[in-house]
Formats: sequence, structure tokens, C-alpha cells
Amino acid sequence: MEIEITEERENQLLGRKEVFFRLKHEEASPSRAHARDALTKKLQCNPDLLVIDRMRTEFGKRETVGYAKVYGNEDRLRAIEREHIIKRNFGGLSEGEG
Repeated sequence: MEIEITEERENQLLGRKEVFFRLKHEEASPSRAHARDALTKKLQCNPDLLVIDRMRTEFGKRETVGYAKVYGNEDRLRAIEREHIIKRNFGGLSEGEG
């Protein structure tokens, strides 16, 4: 799997970096977990602060495009991100939170 960052911008107001990416793959569409691992390595960031918002693969293509956000700290991530996006990326909240 090969990853390419197509656009990267800093959003100082929300305390995050916004990244548009393209994944080229030979097999089936990559899972969100595999894409997060590849992005974490490419961006050299903390995996607990990376959130993939969306990923799309067009029918018949071996290419997935997506949008991810890298937050400066976990408090900003939890304050801004929608609950279902957090669950998709991290598997839900641990007991005692929320």
C-alpha cells in the first residue's frame, strides 16, 4: 500500500492539522485501521491524535481518497469531534467517560 499526501493545512483555530490523502492498493480497499497506521508513519504523529474523517474508494479503482485530522492534544479532539467519528477510529469511549 502506497500513501500520498495531496494537501496539508494547519487549522490554528481548531488546533489541528487537516490532511487530504490518497492510498494506492493492490488488494481490497484498506480498513480504517490500516489507513491510520500508514498515515501515522507518514506524518510521524501520535496515533491517539489522528482521526480519519472519511475514506472513499471508487468502484473498479485501486485507489482510496480520504480526509484526516491530527489534533494537538486529546482534549481538543474530544471537544471537537463527533462521537460516531471517535467510535469509528478508536472503538468507542472507555468506561467512566462521556
